[in-house]
Amino acid sequence: MNSAVIVVHGGGASCISKDRKERVRQGIVKAATVGYNILKEGGSAVDAVEGAVVVLEDDAEFNAGHGSVLNENGEVEMDASIMNGKDLLVMEKTHHCFLTDQGAAKFAADNGIPAIPGEQLVTERNKKRLEKEKHEKLTLISSLSLFLSLLTRSLGTVGAVAVDCRGNVAYATSTGGIVNKMPGRVGDTPCIGSGGYADNDIGAISTTGHGESILKVNLARLTLFHVEQGKTLEEAAEASLGYMKSKVKGVGGVIVVNKAGDWAVKWTSASMPWAAAKDGKLHSGIDLSDTSVTDLP
Repeated sequence: MNSAVIVVHGGGASCISKDRKERVRQGIVKAATVGYNILKEGGSAVDAVEGAVVVLEDDAEFNAGHGSVLNENGEVEMDASIMNGKDLLVMEKTHHCFLTDQGAAKFAADNGIPAIPGEQLVTERNKKRLEKEKHEKLTLISSLSLFLSLLTRSLGTVGAVAVDCRGNVAYATSTGGIVNKMPGRVGDTPCIGSGGYADNDIGAISTTGHGESILKVNLARLTLFHVEQGKTLEEAAEASLGYMKSKVKGVGGVIVVNKAGDWAVKWTSASMPWAAAKDGKLHSGIDLSDTSVTDLP
């Protein structure tokens, strides 16, 4: 029997304020624990990553679901994807891989998913972030370096990868996108091969970072390509993130697992909240020098 494992991330960021760090840590730990309990009870990798990501979407500290950042019009526009590594399945109730806007809303309604008014997802913190971003964009746009810093700030996306006791892998990634984005902008998160990928023969990965950069290099599939070529999960993650940084000046992070139960976390942003649960142990961290290991309840 395979050793079940789940890894979650709360998005890459330039910095997380001291007063938020503990709340962010608690959210990540809760998500990993919920996902791990699903696996312990015999649940599938797909169910585990879905359960973990729902916890993060419901937590206003993260840029997904409740707490998503706002577009130019002050509205929430979210992206998400999920994939089963057993059969490369990304939809259970339609053969389509990608649904957007009105089609996605109708599909959700037809399947009994309740609609939530957009204003219920908006937080005061993100209203202030939007106003600040608009002001800074107007005053700093003339400087390329400062413009790039705007692109790589507050890049929160949440995600999870897991392998269940049957050796099946899965990933899920969810986001509110980039602050002050154009309405209709689609980032990497819902795009298979960029925001994530899952294949039992290779592994599962969820990414975070500047979506346009991730899309340009197909970060998720690129990382797993390196795994196919014989690199360890850590080596593969380091190689793909390094390529994205040198090629398009993009920063971000990845979490990766394989069906043997190996896992890795890597990022090039200043920080990335993450947690991994395996064999009754919970590993977690936010910054490069910040890693702890505790017993799971």
